[in-house]
Amino acid sequence: MQYRTLGRTGVQVSSLALGAMNFGAIGRTTQDEATAIVDAALEAGINLIDTADMYSGGGSEEMVGKAIAGRRDDIVLATKATMPMGDERNHRGSSRRWLVTALDDSLRRLSVDHVDLYQIHRWDPSTSDEETLSALTDLQCAGKIRYFGSSTFPAYRIVQAQWAAREHRLSRYVTEQPSYSILQRGIESHVLPVTEEYGLGVLVWSPLASGWLSGAIREGREIATHRSTFMPQRFDTAIPSNRARLDAVERLADIADEAGLTMIQLALGFVTAHPAVTSAIIGPRTLDHLHTQLAAAGTVLPADVLDAIDAIVAPGTDLAAHEKFDTPPALLDPSLRRR
Repeated sequence: MQYRTLGRTGVQVSSLALGAMNFGAIGRTTQDEATAIVDAALEAGINLIDTADMYSGGGSEEMVGKAIAGRRDDIVLATKATMPMGDERNHRGSSRRWLVTALDDSLRRLSVDHVDLYQIHRWDPSTSDEETLSALTDLQCAGKIRYFGSSTFPAYRIVQAQWAAREHRLSRYVTEQPSYSILQRGIESHVLPVTEEYGLGVLVWSPLASGWLSGAIREGREIATHRSTFMPQRFDTAIPSNRARLDAVERLADIADEAGLTMIQLALGFVTAHPAVTSAIIGPRTLDHLHTQLAAAGTVLPADVLDAIDAIVAPGTDLAAHEKFDTPPALLDPSLRRR
């Protein structure tokens, strides 16, 4: 396992991080299975575990808490808030009122007295940067969080938050967690240059592109991955963007074969090769999934392989741009771009 410094914090984290989104109802993972996955990940050298309050309605945090009991100090523990936690209109967002409550709820579920990294899961347009950063700074001063970061923020919002922290003399976001894979490279043109400019650690999610790069999806095979069962529109090859992804996967598979690599090694080796990326978050649902992904921990792709990938999916290109989560709201809601 390789280790890298998380931004400018001085904290050393593994180049692969364990994502716990599949723990609980989402991945139909039991506590025993989740604990076995955590055990194997830690044994392999992973020291960063990432979860969120909304994963399985808090179930993921509870499972992580039980799995890490007795070894908390050896783990860099990260969680998130902002996404809806029920129907109550104020049980979401990035207001001081909610973040204070959400963090206490997360600490209770995780059975810890602090988290190392507390992340704002999505940018909240209804809350000012000063409001959010002030609350996070106070939670940091109270010892409940060590650092805080953003997740899937548009590049301009990352910049705005950095300036707001400076202007109001508040602590700043030290990490960003964007979606990044061979098939979704848009952040190379806007987000990653900004994170490098401000010295942010970058923890990328979905490096296997929701399973497209797992090796299980190929031309002529029925697509029957776990993700495809509840998000079928993302895997319907009659849709042009999905067809483009499948075509790219077939060409990438040839590159992997020629290099003697699995598709997972190619995919994870690609995202961890970017100098702006600190860690790639893997989200195994089973022990078998974990072991196939751990096999990529030491993968270093040579220049000719990286060049061949560039020839298939150009740098800065998203093959499914409509699936991005950092699109400015006005591009999605016509009422926001009409006077």
